[in-house]
Amino acid sequence: MSAKLTENSQGIAYGVGAYTIWGCFPLFFALFQGVPAFEILIHRIIWSCVFLALVITLMRRWEPVRQALARPGRLGRVLGCAVLIAVNWGVYIYAVETHHVLQASLGYFLTPLVNVALGMLILRERMEPLQGVAVLLAGAAILLQLIVLGTMPWISLILALSFGTYGLLRKQIQLDGLSGLFVETLLLLPIALLVVAWMLQADQSHFTADLRTTFLLVASGVVTAVPLLAFAGAARRLRLATVGFLMYINPSMQFLIALVVFKESITMIQIISFAMIWIALALYSWSTWRTLQASRKRQAVS
Repeated sequence: MSAKLTENSQGIAYGVGAYTIWGCFPLFFALFQGVPAFEILIHRIIWSCVFLALVITLMRRWEPVRQALARPGRLGRVLGCAVLIAVNWGVYIYAVETHHVLQASLGYFLTPLVNVALGMLILRERMEPLQGVAVLLAGAAILLQLIVLGTMPWISLILALSFGTYGLLRKQIQLDGLSGLFVETLLLLPIALLVVAWMLQADQSHFTADLRTTFLLVASGVVTAVPLLAFAGAARRLRLATVGFLMYINPSMQFLIALVVFKESITMIQIISFAMIWIALALYSWSTWRTLQASRKRQAVS
């Protein structure tokens, strides 16, 4: 029993650590003053790839990578994941640079509901009634912003759809999180290196502008990989429902940072919209918990 409690405690510590780091991402990417989001994205890809290669070497985990690269015909979905995660990273960095962190947090609040909708539409998964209500309520919240404010929260939608679709494709790839992210960044690496070479030649690169910027661009790779490793540690030790509950730490922190640190303004309509999505997430979480409890009872009986 004590060993199990220790395992759970370690898993919760890893999970809280991972989601807390992700939640603090706005503070980190706000440090890149004057560096375009596109250039930050390119360096994030390069240095994530370098750092992940070092981690894989230290952990002696090259075999899954070799197996994946030995079958180039099966890398189509991995390339799709690579493009989606690059879009997600790029839009997120743009959101921080343009002071739209509230929209970014909304996107990550929406992600689990997008996962449910995609599972139903693409994988033909059965949706629980409460999950259906949750998805409809979230859709109504977005529609409310569109009708009343006259603007589509496109940053939120792109972040949610890109990460939700990324999760859909990742489920179909036989690679663990560490190896998968490395192969994804490796596929993007040639393009990233070509872009950096062009920027250096055209004297448009900020990489060598000053030591601070150079350090931050290199650190973006470490900052990307560390929470992933912590998340992997949590996923191995905790039930899926616990991991799902901890996930809300990330957008909640981003929401608070947007209001308290960046002083972003929020309208009453946006508050109502967020409240509708929080209710939707509560319904989704309750439905997921009930489904897991019912499944556990059936297993106990059988």
